[in-house]
Amino acid sequence: MLYLIGLGLGDAADITVKGLKAVKSCSRVYLEAYTSILTVGKEALEEYYGMELILADRDLVEQGADEILKDADVTDVAFLVVGDPFGATTHSDLVLRAVNAGIPYKVIHNASIMNAVGCCGLQLYNFGETVSLVFWTETWRPESFYDKICKNRTAGLHTLCLLDIKVKEQSIENMMRGKKIYEPPRFMTVSQAADQLIQIIQRRREEGAELGVTEDTLCVGVARLGADDQKICTATLQQLVSCDLGGPLHSLIVTGRLHPLEVDMLRLNAEPNALQHLHMIDSSTYCS
Repeated sequence: MLYLIGLGLGDAADITVKGLKAVKSCSRVYLEAYTSILTVGKEALEEYYGMELILADRDLVEQGADEILKDADVTDVAFLVVGDPFGATTHSDLVLRAVNAGIPYKVIHNASIMNAVGCCGLQLYNFGETVSLVFWTETWRPESFYDKICKNRTAGLHTLCLLDIKVKEQSIENMMRGKKIYEPPRFMTVSQAADQLIQIIQRRREEGAELGVTEDTLCVGVARLGADDQKICTATLQQLVSCDLGGPLHSLIVTGRLHPLEVDMLRLNAEPNALQHLHMIDSSTYCS
């Protein structure tokens, strides 16, 4: 049996009772280590679970899946994922490979950023398409996420922006030389994400484009959701550029139309004057 087990968002204790029971029954336990991270390391998980964990990086999961699935038709193997197992599309491929190999599988779900983000005060059913923001380079500055945010806002929907994680990444030079030398881990902050969005806004304004998001758009920055020291900050996009939410992981939410209850909840973690640009569309709807 292949078990895909969600670990939740905080620390070792966030695994479910069902998930922990499955882990302890397995002969091998893999920890997926590139789509997200917990606030504790591998050693803390091993101590809590009472099991040795095998780190599964992107290369192993995407290119060496056969190694993970080896003997899973006759023994139990666990694949641990921070958040929920299907929070990353990568893991659907592992399930399909298992099915094609005649290996039974079971999914044990847990909380993920996709539902925990509701703690910021925005109602989950008012969210549109989730987008990813990547680190820009000197030669690669994609903007497609901005257009998707604008499309959501046109429909009155909020946008959850998942921010880039660089773990076990190689420089182009080392890749070309075939050297297995990796760059230090990098985790995009809310401040960096807000700055990239504002650069796009400024460029499009100069081109005379109609703007679906501006510097005054109300947003929410969140960090380390599920941890004891989680942070939530409601602010304009401009204010978030200078906002320090501490260590990873961060996410950014760009608001759409707001129900009065959402506005009241957002005020709980609002920066000074953050909501001053809100205006009423009708008796029960606000927008920024």
